[in-house]
Amino acid sequence: SRCLPDPALTCLSLLFQGRLPGIKVKYLLVVWLGIFVGSWVAYMHYASYSELCRGHVCRVIIVSAGEPPAPRGCGGSRRAGTAEGSRSNLGDQTSLAALVSQIITMADVNRDGKVSLAEAKSIWALLQLNEFLLMLSLHEKEHTSKLLGHCGDLYITEKIPHNSLYGTDVPHFLQSLLPSVIHRLIHQWFAPAWPRRAKIAIGLLEFVEEIFHGTYGNFYICETSFKNVGYNDKYDFKMVNLRKVATEMTIRGFLKGRHCEQNVDCTYGKDCMATCDKLMKQCKSDMVQPNLAKVCGLLQDYLLYGAPPDLKEELQKQLRTCMTLSGLASQMEVHHSLVLNNLKTLLWKKISNTKYS
Repeated sequence: SRCLPDPALTCLSLLFQGRLPGIKVKYLLVVWLGIFVGSWVAYMHYASYSELCRGHVCRVIIVSAGEPPAPRGCGGSRRAGTAEGSRSNLGDQTSLAALVSQIITMADVNRDGKVSLAEAKSIWALLQLNEFLLMLSLHEKEHTSKLLGHCGDLYITEKIPHNSLYGTDVPHFLQSLLPSVIHRLIHQWFAPAWPRRAKIAIGLLEFVEEIFHGTYGNFYICETSFKNVGYNDKYDFKMVNLRKVATEMTIRGFLKGRHCEQNVDCTYGKDCMATCDKLMKQCKSDMVQPNLAKVCGLLQDYLLYGAPPDLKEELQKQLRTCMTLSGLASQMEVHHSLVLNNLKTLLWKKISNTKYS
């Protein structure tokens, strides 16, 4: 209470007057200095983030004829950094220049033909988020959320009404208490009607098709869970969590030179697994199981429950074939495409020309 009028000065005065017995002055000074330095660091950190949404304007300089505006000055060219950051994640794709142009255009938030320092810093902060880069790479696809806005290192996307393949999920606090058979019964109870599930499944298969050797390279779903995929009110499939999707370059960078004793040591995320060369004790770079095989495993329970009797046997057969696919190069092109198209065709024939299509 004696330190209330002016805490900093009065307490220091008491320290030097020796009125706080049993406590060494030098230790309290160190603590006070630590609090001061910590507060200053926190302030500077906040200031750096707040500056992402405001700042001085950098003049836009056209690098060469035909190229879109690129910000220079106030820290140098952002275009080169943007290209390099995209390349490290997506690889040296021929379409990379178009993506960089899109990013530079997006950086000019107020559409004044200039990119301010704050705008450049904002887009750079966003590009450090893997899921944001993937969203830009897949922006033309209908199966990912649309970007609504961004500021600093924050961004907003459209809401996905149903963020689970089953439309609902067991409350978190009950998950560990209920056996798996009860989980399955709850999912079956709340799942959409079978024709709508078929439509959602077709969308998921289309998404797998889109990210396999797409415009910006190959992408892998590294946690194939019903909690990471969902749908909108029209029962169109939507990928809920892009954090669970990784580029081929990202995974290869993770696996390169990685020490291993068994295959599980070569796992990126939850289920992007490569094989372990037990002689060399290093991970190989090819995935054991492709996206399609993992997705078919997810769809087995989802589609077989309540499936039309005249379809169920053939559907089960095709899903089993799909689940046996491997990541071998010999299977990756024609075989995968054939299996995927057969599944889509089988489902689409059943729901086409109905209210569910």
